[in-house]
Amino acid sequence: MALPQTLHSTKILKVLPFISALFVVIGVTWLFMLPLDEYSRKTYISENALLPGGVHTYFSGSEHNVFRAYRHEVHDLGRDAAPSDVVQKLGDIFRSHGLKVGTQKYSYWAAGKEYTGENVYAVLEAPRGDATEAIVMCAAWLNMDEVLNESGVALVLALARYFKRWSLWSKDVIFLITSDSRAGPQAWVDAYHELHSPPAVASLPVKSGAIQGAVVIDYPTSNPWESMHLVYDGVNGQLPNLDLFNTAIHIAGNQMGVRGGLQEMWDHRDNYEDRLRTMLRGMVNQGLGHATGPHSSFIPYHIDAVTLQVAGTGSHDDVTMGRILESLFRSLNNLLEHFHQSFFFYLLLAPKRFVSIGTYLPSAMLIAANFTFTAIGLWIKSGKKTPDNDDTEPSDEEPTNEDITNEKSSLLSDADEPTSQNTSTTIELPITEDSQRDMFLPIAFVLFIHLLGFIPLYVFNNTPSAHVSTIFYGFSALNLILPLILSYTLSLLRPSTSNYQLITCVSLLLLGLFLSALATLNFSLSFLIGVFSIPYSFARPMPSRKWLSLVLSTLLQIVGPTTALVGVAVYWKEDVALILGEAAFGWSVWGMWTQVVVWCVWWPAWILAGVAVASTWFVEPEAEVVQESTPLEAKS
Repeated sequence: MALPQTLHSTKILKVLPFISALFVVIGVTWLFMLPLDEYSRKTYISENALLPGGVHTYFSGSEHNVFRAYRHEVHDLGRDAAPSDVVQKLGDIFRSHGLKVGTQKYSYWAAGKEYTGENVYAVLEAPRGDATEAIVMCAAWLNMDEVLNESGVALVLALARYFKRWSLWSKDVIFLITSDSRAGPQAWVDAYHELHSPPAVASLPVKSGAIQGAVVIDYPTSNPWESMHLVYDGVNGQLPNLDLFNTAIHIAGNQMGVRGGLQEMWDHRDNYEDRLRTMLRGMVNQGLGHATGPHSSFIPYHIDAVTLQVAGTGSHDDVTMGRILESLFRSLNNLLEHFHQSFFFYLLLAPKRFVSIGTYLPSAMLIAANFTFTAIGLWIKSGKKTPDNDDTEPSDEEPTNEDITNEKSSLLSDADEPTSQNTSTTIELPITEDSQRDMFLPIAFVLFIHLLGFIPLYVFNNTPSAHVSTIFYGFSALNLILPLILSYTLSLLRPSTSNYQLITCVSLLLLGLFLSALATLNFSLSFLIGVFSIPYSFARPMPSRKWLSLVLSTLLQIVGPTTALVGVAVYWKEDVALILGEAAFGWSVWGMWTQVVVWCVWWPAWILAGVAVASTWFVEPEAEVVQESTPLEAKS
């Protein structure tokens, strides 16, 4: 189908690159404006039934002595205690409180390693409920840093005894102790919803109703602490309902006088710089899509969950944490229905300041639209031809005055000749028009490169951790020459200039499409990949400017997926093998799909951009630019 006549104008082709660049500038600037007061809001609680901080807490006195006794029990078992011994001891304590107790064994294989353990949990049946709803209090035996969570486990045991004495519960309370913070919670929540894989993951002997919320306690120290740190990021960038986060912050700060924090910003001053750093740290965690705590395993099941950590050295002790948990569970007990009033998509700038999806989403969409507009320009260029010569390029030389005079005289003489019917005359101008595009080679090549992405996806998710580092560096070295190899192979098929343009066009069109859809699911991952992919819009064969091709090739290597992975390792101060092992574990256990986006969307787009630049060495200089106007039009 022919394009509208307005699209034949070369003015559109000249404007499109500026539109794309403008979208990038506005998108990046938009993000950096979000920490300002004019574009962010103070947090507030939308669910009135929660009534946070509206109850008097009684956890103190004798309960404190019970807590310290349980902490001694946990300490005596030790960090390296056998899971069976831990389950036996804790199960006996739960049974002594008159609770129903269940255990669960699990085993996972990931990156050549086996992860085994055994969970123990107890169910407090609600005196005023019908076992249709439940809330979970969880503590892992070992926290995310592989440290014994002695105060956290002891506090769960003490609160189980304390909650049993109250008759106000309208929801069942489940007290869960997992062997670790990574595989244990995932095994338990999978089995709770009958989505586990027996016999590797055992079924649960005791269950309750639909889980409305979960709170995880990470409290490894016995020393007084200063502030409470909330961890809320879930797997694949999912987040809990903002009301749960706000309730925990409100209870800690307004009722207990405990300063709340997030994203490891220990001294947040609520200024622009700290807000920006908090937002960017949250975007990195969300973009990576990994689990940041035991709570992350609950969120994919639409169970809002957070992890409470203690931080610093101060005047607060276990009684304060016990009261915070008591008040928080009293608020969760007031829920009339599942969390739904507040936001599920947001960026937190401070404990009491956030940005909603309607405000931050345009920045990622504008970045994605940049690739779409660039693709539109390439599509128009790929269909340009001149009536006099469809296959060869017109001369780039400027017409002389004599040429222009002769051309005008020829046109005027043709206009003076009457038609056979003495009607109005017609002047044939040498305009450009659309040609038939050969789409088979571009589409087949782009599809082939995207299918290649399944190779690193499979290799890095199934290679034992002992060998993954060697394979990664070998793969990175291959990426240095792979675009050149593919470009040479493509040149053997003798592609036309239009084919090169259509390859880049289809690649950018798919990239813009994927990033636009991804922005609604994981905004941070979409934005970060979009920023790293900005140079792809400038990837072209440039045979007459080989030096520029070398510069662009170097830039592409700097912003490539493998380089970004090394950057993540540097940011976390970890080895690349550990990062890849964590990703393989997330793929096998958590259901993390960040790798799919990296290897099947980002990496193919990066390879295709590299092929376009590397084609500089395999095309003729005259194939670099398609003439967009006749010499007469250019002069006039």
